[in-house]
Amino acid sequence: MDTRPAAQADVRPFTGLAGATAARRLAEDGPNLLPGSTPKTLLAIVLGVLAEPMFVMLLVAGGIYLLLGDHAEAMFLLAFVFVVIGITLAQERKTQRALESLRDLSAPRALVIRDGRELRIAGREVVRGDLLVLHEGDRIAADAQLVQGQLTVDESLLTGEAVPVDKLPNPELGALATSGGDDGAALFASTVVTKGVGLAVVQATGIGTAVGRIGQALATTQETTSGLQQSSRTLIRNLTAIALLLAVSLVLVDWLWDGRAPLESLLSGIALAMAILPEEIPVILTVFLALGAWRIAKARVLTRRVPAVEALGAITVLAVDKTGTLTQNRMQVAELAVGDAVFVVSQPDLPETFHTLVEFAMLATPIDPFDPMEKAIQVFGHGRLAGTEHVHDDRQPEFQYELSPDILAMTRVFSGARPDVHLLATKGAHEACACWAWPGACGRLANSIPPGPKPSTISISDFLA
Repeated sequence: MDTRPAAQADVRPFTGLAGATAARRLAEDGPNLLPGSTPKTLLAIVLGVLAEPMFVMLLVAGGIYLLLGDHAEAMFLLAFVFVVIGITLAQERKTQRALESLRDLSAPRALVIRDGRELRIAGREVVRGDLLVLHEGDRIAADAQLVQGQLTVDESLLTGEAVPVDKLPNPELGALATSGGDDGAALFASTVVTKGVGLAVVQATGIGTAVGRIGQALATTQETTSGLQQSSRTLIRNLTAIALLLAVSLVLVDWLWDGRAPLESLLSGIALAMAILPEEIPVILTVFLALGAWRIAKARVLTRRVPAVEALGAITVLAVDKTGTLTQNRMQVAELAVGDAVFVVSQPDLPETFHTLVEFAMLATPIDPFDPMEKAIQVFGHGRLAGTEHVHDDRQPEFQYELSPDILAMTRVFSGARPDVHLLATKGAHEACACWAWPGACGRLANSIPPGPKPSTISISDFLA
């Protein structure tokens, strides 16, 4: 894909690309898809199983038994091969279906502006220069630069950091910065908008994106054989060489020394070789590894290759690089404070003193939020204020002031009983909320706020993993 910045002349404010230009770029750059490995065909899976020396040995042994007329023994050995092929096929298909579902999630639909109209298109149809309209909960379809609005974005897919980062607009298009920084304008494909609304110009698509380059590197990696596979192959090779050497020696001794017929000597040698060859080893290894994959699948862990179970089972120490505490990315309300009164969630009933605080916290929060903290507020409010007049799920704001670097708070404005009266619900940093109570205190630090009743607060705590 072409990763050159889209020309600013092609992107007109609020009109986006022309439909003809978008179609031309889609034909030039190709679809906006992440690279991925081609699903294996049935024949490729079967040949992959049969290429293992262990299964070649089973096929040879079964064929020899057929030639000797022992059909029961031949069918018994060949049945093992078909059982193993069946297990491998089932595991491969299960993994492929899961990967296809994940690939669908990584290529979301996108809301773009083309010819001055908002259009909902498939993520694969997004091209350089498209004007993306981004809202809370959207998965960004391509690498882009924020040109209007303000967003908070979860970039943990690229950086591993669970804390979302703030994005500020920059109308001057240029090279995208690296992921993980605050106050930048760069947005990256497959990351998620957790808060805010904005417009962004697409700068790169497909393998030209940051996540696309990672996918391309993963797609070109070569799968190596595991230690167990290497050991079993060495064992089979050595035992086969010993079996053939002893079988040939027995044939020569019986024929030349004892004077037996050549056919009888040959059958004796084959019987000795079959007795030495460990036909059960490949079946036992495959079945036990498949059972391991089944056990970890019950814990919702996907095993793409059965030999990976061996690597997991060999781990004695697992080192995890994670800054801070591992959490479940869920929160819950821990404590409320109104003046000198404090309410802890372990108490059974919510006193009337705190009803208004929870009501306005819910009004200041979207009804169906994406952010874990806002979800915690809505869950707590619906649980403690159920059946009261303080729940307003049907009330929609007329306007909303988003979080900004100047005021670390968001405010939702609701219509009042008269046209000139409005209801404001604010939540945010302590000093930012104080600005609404005491306008003269705006811009001051929290410890310099004038004395008097402080803004009511709700404390939130994380769920530990």
